[in-house]
Amino acid sequence: MPTIIGHNYIAGQRSAAGNIIVNSVDASTGENLPYSFYQATLEEVDAAAKAAAAVYPTYRNLSAERRAQFLDAIADELDLLGDAFVALVCRETALPAARIQGERGRTSGQMRLFAKVLRRGDFYGARIDQALPDRQPLPRPDLRQYRIGLGPVAVFGASNFPLAFSTAGGDTASALAAGCPVVFKAHSGHMATAELVADAIIRAAEKTAMPAGVFNMIYGGGVGEALVKHPAIQAVGFTGSLKGGRALCDMAAARPQPIPVFAEMSSINPVILLPEALEVRAESVARDLTASVVQGCGQFCTNPGLVIGIRSPQFSAFVQQVAGLMEDQPAQTMLNAGTLSSYGKGLQKLLAHPGIQHLAGSPQQGNQARPQLFKADVGLLLDGDEVLQEEVFGPTTVFVEVADHAQLNAALNALHGQLTATIIGEPADFERFGELTTLLEQKVGRILLNGYPTGVEVCDSMVHGGPYPATSDARGTSVGTLAIDRFLRPVCFQNYPDSLLPDALKAANPLGISRLVNGQATREAQ
Repeated sequence: MPTIIGHNYIAGQRSAAGNIIVNSVDASTGENLPYSFYQATLEEVDAAAKAAAAVYPTYRNLSAERRAQFLDAIADELDLLGDAFVALVCRETALPAARIQGERGRTSGQMRLFAKVLRRGDFYGARIDQALPDRQPLPRPDLRQYRIGLGPVAVFGASNFPLAFSTAGGDTASALAAGCPVVFKAHSGHMATAELVADAIIRAAEKTAMPAGVFNMIYGGGVGEALVKHPAIQAVGFTGSLKGGRALCDMAAARPQPIPVFAEMSSINPVILLPEALEVRAESVARDLTASVVQGCGQFCTNPGLVIGIRSPQFSAFVQQVAGLMEDQPAQTMLNAGTLSSYGKGLQKLLAHPGIQHLAGSPQQGNQARPQLFKADVGLLLDGDEVLQEEVFGPTTVFVEVADHAQLNAALNALHGQLTATIIGEPADFERFGELTTLLEQKVGRILLNGYPTGVEVCDSMVHGGPYPATSDARGTSVGTLAIDRFLRPVCFQNYPDSLLPDALKAANPLGISRLVNGQATREAQ
């Protein structure tokens, strides 16, 4: 069994000033695992935030190469977490071993990806406008801009990705890459997993001589408010519910010094089925759509929760086909009892609504989630009924039938902001419905053609964000290298001598990075 002591992590030390909180739980059986955890006290929250603030000047001034070495070391430590670790994560989350192994690889992979970002240097956003002393009517001073880390970042662990969106997940990776120390709030659903990953981060920090306090972690309930309101914290990363994310946003905005919250919160990820596609390949679309809805027990933030099609005999037949497939899907264990309870409440809202028809799925019973299929009147979207705008986190989706092309556009216009939208069509559909892309650009962060949204590639061009309420700030992403932008801010130097400038802005360009010099992109010395 892995060694787990359940103490908080503060400035490179372990701390247990508070009371023992509930044990970690086996998600499949409800049995308590033999691991106890200590509730962080307000004094420990304060100490963790101050520890991050104390090392921020040192950490952000380390070279990009030093920070890259730290991220690579974290990745190496994550890869060394073996079969006993995978088994423990499976017990805490009820996710299968293959999923955890893949997620471990994604988590270490995104650490290495941000190390590459640091080495190539584009994150600096270096811009140089050289002095024009003879310009008339006024001379131009020498102006140089680059970006630095905001300061300590509070990161909240997600329930549905115990590795990739949690302790060493994308928010932590991008914050550390930006030069920001992290205070991590462990998710109550997988505290033992969090401890083993935190140990890996601390080992990496020690091996690369990072300052103590670059990574801190606290356990327990009721500490989020104190963390977000702490004056040392300069930004927040969050993945979770709309209610939780909005509460953090409001807290952060009400501070004497407001700070940004980058919260990924709620999305129903509409799928638009176009007529030619249903004529040509209805059977394969039905099969692939069903698989996407039930994948991972529907516990993906990109799960397709709404399917829109135009009224036709083919669409009616397609709905029945999916209903039959959904009836055949087995029940699955969810991440924890709280997630199952929330799923049940979401289903009850749909079942109780007079404008919504239940098409498939057995009643919920026991400790597993059963897939469900519904059909709703399009008027619910057009009239602003919130029931179809609310994410039901689990293996369910809702069909909506629109009368024609014009009503399809009206229904899409009525949607709130989303992480993704998917268009299933043939070339003739794309010609006929050519305006859909322009319309959806205003609604989502990622538009897919003939694919399914449950799968997010970690790369430079990925956007995992979108207009509110999908995220609190549509200008960023929580997946992909653009995520580092959330934790950086620009600083301009006017008439600085070369000897006092940061390396990214020196005349000789010692880092060899791409820079914008007098409006021209270059890697050359100026």
